[in-house]
Amino acid sequence: MVDTFIRHIRNKIKLDTQARYLLACSGGLDSMVLAHLLLAAEINFEIAHVNFQLRGNESEEDEAFIRHWGNTKGIEIHVHKPATKAYAQDQQVSTQMAARALRYAWFEELRKARNLQGILLAHHQDDQIETIFLNLLRGTGIEGIYGMAERRNWLIRPLLPFSRQEIAAYAKTEEISWREDSTNAQTDYKRNKLRHISLPALYEVAEDSKANLLTSFSRLKDTGRAFSALFDNWVKDNIKEEDGGISRLDLNSIRLVSGAASLLYFWLRPFGFNSDQAHEIHSHCISPQSGKLFGSTTHLLNLDRESLILAPKPRPFSSVIISTDAIELNLPEAQYELLKIDRTDQVDRTKQNAMLDLDQLQFPLEVRTWQEGDRFVPLGMKQEKKISDFLIDLKVPVVLKPGVKVLLSEGRIAWVIGFRIADWAKSTAATRKLLYFKKR
Repeated sequence: MVDTFIRHIRNKIKLDTQARYLLACSGGLDSMVLAHLLLAAEINFEIAHVNFQLRGNESEEDEAFIRHWGNTKGIEIHVHKPATKAYAQDQQVSTQMAARALRYAWFEELRKARNLQGILLAHHQDDQIETIFLNLLRGTGIEGIYGMAERRNWLIRPLLPFSRQEIAAYAKTEEISWREDSTNAQTDYKRNKLRHISLPALYEVAEDSKANLLTSFSRLKDTGRAFSALFDNWVKDNIKEEDGGISRLDLNSIRLVSGAASLLYFWLRPFGFNSDQAHEIHSHCISPQSGKLFGSTTHLLNLDRESLILAPKPRPFSSVIISTDAIELNLPEAQYELLKIDRTDQVDRTKQNAMLDLDQLQFPLEVRTWQEGDRFVPLGMKQEKKISDFLIDLKVPVVLKPGVKVLLSEGRIAWVIGFRIADWAKSTAATRKLLYFKKR
């Protein structure tokens, strides 16, 4: 096993014999075997042991065992005793989840403080299978098949190619001492139920069940990588990015595509949408219902005629007052220069900018979010129009309407920002000065 281990850490995960690492060591079989293998491979390391103080004398005896072993080998030992139960209660998570969070946070803190080149973890092949099945039970989809990476950022798992049986056999041959955690035999937790009940029954189905599972997982993982590459190309070809963090997807790019719900899920997942929502969205794409709105904690998705429009939820907006000497206007979605210029025949007619007759305005001006009942006379019209009807006429997507803002002079709307100025505020032959809102 030593030779195989050395080849693996040199050729695959590339541990550096000139560097120094942090070994997460519980004192159990797996971590003690990894400690012996690292010594045999001449890898420099320090030990990090977390005493969660959850098993009374057993926890203290584990710590004493680690300290004694480290001292006999001349290895530096670091011990952490977190208030696990208090943390779990404070964070409203299970003790297991609390222990995991505390453990990894301390490992990383220690790695940085000691300037170590990685955190070595003793997860092995059987742990990997258990992790994959736990992921599948949580409904994680194809990414759950990936399991634990041999190397991700600072976390390194040198024992993943080895089975629990190989590790136990090596410990017996080399007469390696280790500590047994009594809770490992309990079946209160899902992982232990898998380890002691479900997976042994599955392995009995056929002699090569475990090997075939590992092969299948490996092939599915490769399939997942292929999908990721295809997904990246699909995003590049079909998702159109616009100002303000807005993204747009033409329904024709998704309606009849195989695996469309998965494409939607992987697109929308970073914005807080889940798999169930992706499937529901896809069903509405097939029979479009314009105006249909979906939401996550941070974003809104609007089914708008022939496209899906994704936009951040509008942030709470307090009105902004513009004084007569202001030189800029900063809004969450855009920033404007405020220029006072002489009247010109070269009028900027782009909708994102505005040229207003300065003499018609009364300072201070105010910018606020539009409200139901707001009315104005759009440029070129004679009659007032509700802002709500104006936005409908312009086919402004539902998802963008909450963020629309208006500029007011003495309570009178002078500009629906980014869309159209009011007719009364336009430049005329009598205009001498203009207030020019120029988007940066």
